[in-house]
Amino acid sequence: MRDPAGPPVQIFVMGDDVWREEEAWPLARAVETRYHLHADGLLSPEPPATAEPSTFTFDPRDPAPTAGGPTLLPDPTNAGPQDQRDVERRPDVLCYTTEVLDSDVEVTGPVSVTLHGETSGAATDWTAKLVNVHPDGRAMSVIDGIVRTTTPSGTYTIDLVATSQVFKAGHRIRVEVSSSNFPRFDRNPGTGRPAARAAESDLVVQHQRVFPASFIALPLVPRDRR
Repeated sequence: MRDPAGPPVQIFVMGDDVWREEEAWPLARAVETRYHLHADGLLSPEPPATAEPSTFTFDPRDPAPTAGGPTLLPDPTNAGPQDQRDVERRPDVLCYTTEVLDSDVEVTGPVSVTLHGETSGAATDWTAKLVNVHPDGRAMSVIDGIVRTTTPSGTYTIDLVATSQVFKAGHRIRVEVSSSNFPRFDRNPGTGRPAARAAESDLVVQHQRVFPASFIALPLVPRDRR
């Protein structure tokens, strides 16, 4: 139990699997660092050298399924961190992954993805997910989010809320981008019509483009002071 006279913030640091007391939230020592989404699937602090977009096709009749997360779905086992490998095999899910980490990387604080995207639909959804890739290949979800757009192109911020996760040496950091995470989020019909009033005949296929100017903002915490 936290001492009422102690530091006002207490967080659980996943990866280290410890409780830690802090003086403020967000952490003042956390450094927001951009990791860029490269068209070849690399996730890197280095900006991409090409402007070529990544592409995928989203069919709301066949949305990417929810695999874990902060859910209250009828299946209680489909919650929390879950292996994303089956989802990542889908052609409508883009994956951007760092090289293998040579030291621990701590991400603690608010996380967001800035996406430069374009769709053939009148409206669409953009989803993003932060994933911890283990040395044995397991791709365990950390946090996710969504933004619903009503414009065919633009710059969109996907709020992944916040986390405290240490990506251990030998692991990799991954970002998934798609246009669905169903049934955690309802399907976007692509016409601008509200999803709750859209009939099956209203659902249209959406051709998506994600440009390399996109990035995830990670609050990195120096590991020499924990």
